[in-house]
Amino acid sequence: MSNNQERLMKVVLAPHITEKSAMAAEMRNQYVFKVAKDAKKPEIKEAIELMFDVKVDGVTISNVKGKSKRSGMKFGRRPSWKKAFVKLSEGQEIQFMDAE
Repeated sequence: MSNNQERLMKVVLAPHITEKSAMAAEMRNQYVFKVAKDAKKPEIKEAIELMFDVKVDGVTISNVKGKSKRSGMKFGRRPSWKKAFVKLSEGQEIQFMDAE
């Protein structure tokens, strides 16, 4: 595996599955992923195409700020992270779980 492919395998961290992302997948053929904080749109596109063998039309990125939380008298903060909305070409689909 080349150095570039190793980097691409580390760009996409996990699928982000929520009600909103399920609706986006159904209506707009768009999937949501948690990605590395330093990831760029072309890297994400290449990584998704490599990992899932699909054709990506576009990528939109959003930075999610960590929430402030309190436990008793102590204040803390959850870490910030980056998510990517990946739009697939017509007829393309990603299966996260096998329907068996």
